[in-house]
Amino acid sequence: MKLLSSLLAAASLSVAAPAFAHDEGAPASAPPGAPYVQVSEALPLPAFIPGLGTLFVEPARLPAGPFLAYDHDGKLSATIYMVPLEDLENGVSFDGLTVGAHDVSSVDIYYNAGHPGVEKPHAHVVLYHDEGAKGRLAK
Repeated sequence: MKLLSSLLAAASLSVAAPAFAHDEGAPASAPPGAPYVQVSEALPLPAFIPGLGTLFVEPARLPAGPFLAYDHDGKLSATIYMVPLEDLENGVSFDGLTVGAHDVSSVDIYYNAGHPGVEKPHAHVVLYHDEGAKGRLAK
């Protein structure tokens, strides 16, 4: 139950707070430019990750992100946060997280056991920026 409460709190912060922290949004087309780097160029990951897209992140904002997710056509489709479960359980807050775009059509939250770049178990919080975004990122 404690984990569920932590995840719900993280989700509410990532949806509500960023609107005040980030007024302009990320570039609607990839690549977003400095200080963002393409995740696949920095880590042993594919350029396009099914379900997540082509990811860009500011290294200084790791592990939580935001990760900007672009579809195969280079359209910004989602903002993703990768929040370590251990940090949430220890009371760490992730305040003032920015968003790639203010329009959010849906949010998914799910567990990930770890991967290059965010090795510890963590929650993916995915904010989809339009109705078709999830489908465009799927394959």
